[in-house]
Amino acid sequence: MDNSTIKILLVDDEPDILEFMEYNLKKEGYQVLLAGNGKEAVDIAKREKPQLVILDIMMPVMDGIEACHTMRDIPDLKNTIITFLTARNEEYSQIAGFDVGADDYINKPIKPRIMISRIKALLRRSTGSEAAASTIVQIGDLKIDRESYLVYKSGESISLPRKEFELLSLLTSKPGKVFTREDILSRVWGTDIIVGDRTIDVHIRKIREKLGDDSIKTIKGIGYKFDI
Repeated sequence: MDNSTIKILLVDDEPDILEFMEYNLKKEGYQVLLAGNGKEAVDIAKREKPQLVILDIMMPVMDGIEACHTMRDIPDLKNTIITFLTARNEEYSQIAGFDVGADDYINKPIKPRIMISRIKALLRRSTGSEAAASTIVQIGDLKIDRESYLVYKSGESISLPRKEFELLSLLTSKPGKVFTREDILSRVWGTDIIVGDRTIDVHIRKIREKLGDDSIKTIKGIGYKFDI
């Protein structure tokens, strides 16, 4: 992928952090957009449709959690990758971010090489999953359109953020098969990205809430499966 075609929106109310991140991303050839608060970020995202948004959480006017939630309700941004900046070990912020549809998080203090590595991994995962997603899966009253990233239950559309969609798509690819937690992390988040077990649990809980059934079964100590 040509980095010059990729737009990355950086959102933080600290100018020094924006300048630091912008410098390192531009060195890699990315197009970089800047916003100082969540409201400004939503406006820019609507207009520019970036492939990736990197959001700080604590900001004036509109914080990162609300901004992410707002972006996830915008159809043109359904495939945009959203990553939060969080303080190390700030688990409550990470869980709140996943709850509103974030794909990942990057820990502060930011280390340039790690940041670039995480961004490249997210973008690779994104383009790879889009290329592979080319079929429609029908299981009972559940329909999954992998090409359009759409889910229907009893004919009604269900909106799922990217990672929730990829997780549901994986589980329904082989109904009845038990996917281990390690396999899920590797195939949905990739080996280049380090996330905790709670990440899977949060996403599973959100999918169950949206589907309104108990099709996804927990296999204690192993992982999950989708029941037929």
